[in-house]
Amino acid sequence: MPVRPRRPSRRRIVSAAVATVLVGGTFAGLLSVTTAKPEAPEAKAPAKTGSRPHAKASNEPHAKNPAPHSPVSVVQIVAHPDDDLFFMNPDVSQSLRSGSPLAAVYLTAGESDGVNARPSDAQGLAPDKAGYAEARQNGIRAAYAEMATGSRASAWDREAIPTAGGGWAELDILRARPQIKLVWLQLREAGSINGDRPDSLHGLWDGRITALGSQRSAGTPVAADFTYTKEQVVATVTGLLERFRPTFVRMQDPSPGTYPKSGAYRDHQDHLFGARFAQAALARYAELPGHPHVGVQNYLGYPTSALPHTLDPAAADAKLRTLKTYAWLDGVHDCGTDAGCGDLKVAARPAGRGWTQTVRYARGTSTSWVQRDPAGGLHAFSVLDGRLAAWRKPADAVAWQGPVLLPGDGLDSGVTSVTLPDGRIAVFGTRTTFGGAASAYGREVVTTVQSAPGGGFGSWRSLGTPERDDAAGTSDISAPAVTVAPDGRFTLILRDSRHRLTAREQRADGGWGPWRSLGGAEVYGDPVAATDASGRGYVFASTPDTVLAWAQRSPGGPLTGPAPTGLPTTTLALSASAAPDGAGVRLWFRKPASGDLRSADFSGTGPVSPVTELSGTGVAGFGPVSGGDGLLAVRSRTGFLATAPHGRAGARPVWTLERFLFSGAPDAGTDGVAAIGLDGRLHWTPAGR
Repeated sequence: MPVRPRRPSRRRIVSAAVATVLVGGTFAGLLSVTTAKPEAPEAKAPAKTGSRPHAKASNEPHAKNPAPHSPVSVVQIVAHPDDDLFFMNPDVSQSLRSGSPLAAVYLTAGESDGVNARPSDAQGLAPDKAGYAEARQNGIRAAYAEMATGSRASAWDREAIPTAGGGWAELDILRARPQIKLVWLQLREAGSINGDRPDSLHGLWDGRITALGSQRSAGTPVAADFTYTKEQVVATVTGLLERFRPTFVRMQDPSPGTYPKSGAYRDHQDHLFGARFAQAALARYAELPGHPHVGVQNYLGYPTSALPHTLDPAAADAKLRTLKTYAWLDGVHDCGTDAGCGDLKVAARPAGRGWTQTVRYARGTSTSWVQRDPAGGLHAFSVLDGRLAAWRKPADAVAWQGPVLLPGDGLDSGVTSVTLPDGRIAVFGTRTTFGGAASAYGREVVTTVQSAPGGGFGSWRSLGTPERDDAAGTSDISAPAVTVAPDGRFTLILRDSRHRLTAREQRADGGWGPWRSLGGAEVYGDPVAATDASGRGYVFASTPDTVLAWAQRSPGGPLTGPAPTGLPTTTLALSASAAPDGAGVRLWFRKPASGDLRSADFSGTGPVSPVTELSGTGVAGFGPVSGGDGLLAVRSRTGFLATAPHGRAGARPVWTLERFLFSGAPDAGTDGVAAIGLDGRLHWTPAGR
């Protein structure tokens, strides 16, 4: 196959020769798999719980000097004590180690049935909801103290603070690390994952109750009970955002989906509706002047149980140690209260349902958010304050300009971008809509396109959603994937709440056809799309067992499939990029429970290549792999960005760590690697540096 000419965009390219065989239903004869196993893993934490990792060994990835300090402030908003430990770690521990301010906000008391005991020991025990809420607080304080200082007994200062909603909250400050704070709103929890519990965040959001009462813990400094209306909960969380002025917010998934047969939520109702209250507060906060730009990351909860594990053994073990501290597994009574020093319900199963072996972002995993314009300049896109943030680097410039926040709010984290044949750039994402009634909540796909190459972007255009209504599937749609035909028409692809792919094609007159099902059972995560040198579009999507593929028979034609790829199980996060030798496409993914990087080459020429393993990666971590145009970029086990040049299959990557924490996924291209830091800034690592 002749080497294709380099195109002006950074779009992921697929070989034209794949199409004929792909639509026949299999990739046999076109697929080779390369696997990267760690040669020198990052140093494991010592056996003592909560102690700091050893210094890096000389055979590990080289870490560059830290970039000049920029302020980072993280706020985490969860429904229950332990949601952050189960579903947001190791991101939490990495933030604590960074020394940046972090405030964890717990919406409910998590009082459950009021019995602090393993299920096998609970028979006959009298309920004490205030006591159990206190025990869970003690467990969280111990876990955070241990992650931050190495000692679970490190002291906290506790006080009552007034809230913007007219009630009171408890504020805990870690005395040895006062930038670490815990906030307890102490509202009643639902007490059931899916059961009909009107006296809950769910009932308050839907308007079934006018106010939700408090459940104060036994030892709280908050002196009196209170109630909140829906408006007061939003005002309270908004006030906490004003108090802590975050640059980054971690929250749970507001649209986790439902089980089609039963209609039951896939996640706990407190997780879902707590996240919606957080969304509403963030939308209000974004309208206030004078605060730093803020990015958002959503985390998947209970649905992770059925999906491949994402963490390597060392990271999973560290996460489990923290949960064992929270669960008061050793029974040492060092908290000074009668309620207990941790959550004994969790002690029966501190790993949850496989939760300590996984962390998974619900959205924001695209590696296609940087594009090149016809003049050679680069454009990068993210979401800050619920708006599209755009950066630009002219071809002759060293520094990036921006961000400029474009008009239009309500954007969800994570966008993808494509370049049209005429050089214009289009950005696609999803937007959350609110309204006066609970039924007005929803998510839809939106797009904006440059008026001319290098020019400004037009107003946002809604492309709707394949979902019937929010009640049917909690508006659970993936981030969009997009292919572009040679005549500039788009094909938009989504995963819907029934875990199938759906598509909507743009017509020649600029209008859009109806949503149609592409099939594919049990598809999870975000699909990824690529276009080959002849203009044929391809889409890849993960299931818990393999990867499925769809293809266009001709440039701009309808996608057909799914076709099996024969690929092994992945951690679901995919990315596609041009193969290093310019022929075909390389699909990047990770091996479950290891962090190892893998790639599958679709060349379309020659016999089937045997499975080849690279000599090592040495960085572990989780999430998408960006492997574009001669550079690799990944999230390492430390949470830092790791970059390496790469070439033909079998070449050994030599990694460099960039010492900053980032959100979403990196985007690697010919010129360098872009990543959005937790400070809301674009961090750029030039190629060859």
